[in-house]
Amino acid sequence: MKLKLYQIDAFASSLFKGNPAAVIPLKKWLPTELMQQIALENNLSETVFFVPSKEKGADYDIKWFTPEVEINLCGHATLASLIVISAAIDLLLYFFLKALKV
Repeated sequence: MKLKLYQIDAFASSLFKGNPAAVIPLKKWLPTELMQQIALENNLSETVFFVPSKEKGADYDIKWFTPEVEINLCGHATLASLIVISAAIDLLLYFFLKALKV
């Protein structure tokens, strides 16, 4: 199985700063045990997985894992997911420019 994995340094404007999170986009959920093993292998504070949502009004469903356990919410990993999603649909430049107040 091949998965794309992005390591995003949230809250940082340069490498090796901020809060790192692993972001793994999926087409459908993997078994929870496998996602937990992947998070353990990544050994970052959080690994986040997301899938396209089937819920009305939601674009994606998201799950967060530490190396030890699934958790209910993680701010910097959620932000990291937004960065990956926005880059895939060419919105990253907009966010970057807005942050610079251009």
